[in-house]
Amino acid sequence: MPNRAERRAAAKRSKQNKGVPQQANEAQGGNRSGLVDEYALQERSRRLEEHEQEGEWKPSSSVQKVRHEDEDITLNNPKVSHTPHSVRQVLRIITWTLILLCAISFLVIMWIPSVPMWLIITIASVFAVAVISLFFVAGNSKDNPNLDANGCAI
Repeated sequence: MPNRAERRAAAKRSKQNKGVPQQANEAQGGNRSGLVDEYALQERSRRLEEHEQEGEWKPSSSVQKVRHEDEDITLNNPKVSHTPHSVRQVLRIITWTLILLCAISFLVIMWIPSVPMWLIITIASVFAVAVISLFFVAGNSKDNPNLDANGCAI
């Protein structure tokens, strides 16, 4: 077990190397590119918690998405609901309606003191079938305008 002097020396060394990760310390101050400055991160976290302003936020991305006129027309169109134009869309609407009705019926039967077991099993099975059918009636992810090329939400 280190004595008091050794502990103080270790604490002093750690204060001198504040903000420099351990892996950079081991490299004796070599190439530190790519390493995270932990002290700066802690300071930023503290400032955020104390609601200190660092200045106005500016986006850091250098790539801006170009918006076409036809996209702008579809985004600003007040007519949100369209009539389903395929069997798959009709089935998707029916599936979501079944899920919604099952959720409401679960909330209703939860407060009824004596509910027959067959009713609970029926509602649970309809809910399960509706959720599983979503996998079959869901469209192709390439047709979803809210996903990028990697499948992440935009």
